[in-house]
Amino acid sequence: MKKLLLAAGLLSLSAEVVLAQSKAGTSFGAFTLIEPDAHFAAMGTAGTASAEGLVGSFYNPGSVALLEMHAVEFDHVDWFADIRYDWVSYAQPAGALGVLYGTFTALNSGDIAVRTVAQPLGTGELFTVSDLALGLGIAHKFSLRFAAAVQVNYLQETIFHSSAGTITFTGGTLYRTSANGLRIGASLSNFGTRASYSGDDLAITYDNVPTQNGDNNALPGDRSTDAFAVPVSFRVGLAQPIVLGGGTRFLLAADAVHPSDNTESLSLGAEATFRDALSLRAGWQSLFLEDSEVGLTAGVGFRGSIDNVKYHVDYGWADQGRLDDTNRLSFGILF
Repeated sequence: MKKLLLAAGLLSLSAEVVLAQSKAGTSFGAFTLIEPDAHFAAMGTAGTASAEGLVGSFYNPGSVALLEMHAVEFDHVDWFADIRYDWVSYAQPAGALGVLYGTFTALNSGDIAVRTVAQPLGTGELFTVSDLALGLGIAHKFSLRFAAAVQVNYLQETIFHSSAGTITFTGGTLYRTSANGLRIGASLSNFGTRASYSGDDLAITYDNVPTQNGDNNALPGDRSTDAFAVPVSFRVGLAQPIVLGGGTRFLLAADAVHPSDNTESLSLGAEATFRDALSLRAGWQSLFLEDSEVGLTAGVGFRGSIDNVKYHVDYGWADQGRLDDTNRLSFGILF
């Protein structure tokens, strides 16, 4: 009973909606908010406490400490407007040190026509927007119940010939009351410095003294941009597995999210697994988020093994309102 009261208290405290102005779209590195993994995206993105292994590193890097084998994960997301999003990760157990892992994220807009006020139909040039993130982390299981991890990230955004980059840090903890008991997770993502753009697109020429004859009116210079903050997210989550035997089990999960550039929200997810192979998932993401366009999620997964190699394939679908649906596909192996 005490555990249930604690769980309810954590969720009610973390999901409190604050009447504040949303700062959505004002931060640098917003692509880091896209959930890559189809497994937990199908569960309403409630992965802070329910995740285990490398697939949960986006929500809570502490989950990586539960790995006992090498792991590789590949994720692809069909994002809006034909934007391509891919995520690759690798983890390697390192004995008493814990588990070392790395992640690589890439987003690419494809070719976009350059348009100006003078040439609104296009200049004939094409440009692209591309983002990337590289993360390196270490996760350690301090006991059978408690695990934690820390991760350093490098983020870069490139628009045509200009770019910006910065370094951030991510950390997470995971506590399990027992092997099949209540799980409590928390994570802080992208805590770091601001970033400003530089590059050829910001180059200008200027006249230092325009009223003076003989003055050089083509001095080289650069426009300076504001330094944009990185979106920091604090998550706290609860998960309760229910084991029925015969390879059948259920998992219920809830996440409360407090982002620096938006309002608080609550995500709920559920998973039913049969014969330790087939999983059906559903959830609802970002409840109570102001002006939300997201909602219902669903998906399916299958896991198996070939000799000593374990594998899993997952599909996740999410309703994005007026922005159309999104689809995720994940594939991972343990060896």
